[in-house]
Amino acid sequence: MLLLIHSAKQIVTVTNSNKLMLRGLEQRKLEVLEHPNGVAVVVNENGVVADIGLNKDIFKRYKDNNFEQVIDASEMCVLPGFVDAHTHPVWTGDRVHEFAMKLEGKSYMEIHEAGGGIFYTVEHTKNASDDELYTSLEKRIMKMLRAGTTLVECKSGYGLEKEEEIRLLKILTKAKRSLPIEISITYCGAHAIPRGKTSDEATDSIINDQIPAIKELMSKNEIEVDNIDVFCDKGIFDVKQTYNILKAGSEIGLAINFHGDELHPMKSAEMGAEIGALAISHLEEVSDDGINSMSKNNTVAVLLPSTVHTLRINPPPARKFINANVAVALGSDFNPNAFSYSMPLIMNLACIYFGMSMAEALTASTLNAAASLNKSSTHGSIEISKHADFVIIEAPRWEHVIYQFGCHADLIKFVIIKGKIVYQKP
Repeated sequence: MLLLIHSAKQIVTVTNSNKLMLRGLEQRKLEVLEHPNGVAVVVNENGVVADIGLNKDIFKRYKDNNFEQVIDASEMCVLPGFVDAHTHPVWTGDRVHEFAMKLEGKSYMEIHEAGGGIFYTVEHTKNASDDELYTSLEKRIMKMLRAGTTLVECKSGYGLEKEEEIRLLKILTKAKRSLPIEISITYCGAHAIPRGKTSDEATDSIINDQIPAIKELMSKNEIEVDNIDVFCDKGIFDVKQTYNILKAGSEIGLAINFHGDELHPMKSAEMGAEIGALAISHLEEVSDDGINSMSKNNTVAVLLPSTVHTLRINPPPARKFINANVAVALGSDFNPNAFSYSMPLIMNLACIYFGMSMAEALTASTLNAAASLNKSSTHGSIEISKHADFVIIEAPRWEHVIYQFGCHADLIKFVIIKGKIVYQKP
């Protein structure tokens, strides 16, 4: 066997019934294994969970087995590895100056229209070498890992034009194939309207030039792409343009996972649910009809507390989503505008800004976030035959990882991916 973790105070399995997502009030019903004499989990040579149980039972069943690694988790808790459902990690050119502008009252769109925001980052990214972009991406991804993230969604989107978008997808593919963390790659060429183009021209370029090129490179195994994203909002891509782009991406096998109803009520949630979107992000301005459509079509709502915190905008209606039986996931929205690597901090912000319970926030950062990436059959909970992705914290109860906000560096003792220790606190 590869790994034995024993004597833990708690093992948070999230679910023990092989559910692919938790919806409605189920999201606060976490399954937690605990016993005064400790609980244990066994990982086999394939890096998947082989057994979970009380210390005495695990020791009895595996008394004749040799383990490559044994972790005594006394006074610690074992949680599933965190899943970050929404990030923009490949770029250069920070926007710390824009944070000051926001504090002075400038809105996101005012900064964007003045040439800042996405355009500022696109220009800096274009002028950076592949090595510079990869090095900065690797550093960011490894910081996410040390904060407990074991599966992360990563978008392109700071290229906009075909050659630049493909360059970013190649860099992300290199990271996916090289780094210990698991990555779900999203093509986000429709992140903004390139300078010198109309939205119709940009839509045509994406559908008839970029997506066919991506399809060809995928067929040659030069890039790996899992999802397609569009920023659907006023002054960017409208609902019809978004629909057409998403449909084109879906036709080459990409899952639909896009920005909707963030700054203005666009009815993009209704459209996304009807087209079969796996997930829709942001949703601060979603309508009740949009929520109901997402519920009927099992579309995951990916909510982003750091955006609300940084932009000081109204939060999405998390409780309405939960009450309507929509699966809620969380993401860091890591980007130059919302600079946070830490899912523990994101969970805390979700509790404060969105009125979510700690159990709901953890479900949203594990099983439901994995569901938003079509990965919940293998990720997001600690169950037999699923990937052995764990976070082990030095605390008597699992809730401390949310309660002690900003303290993840002290709390997290081990991060484990597929049964292998990828981070251990010094």
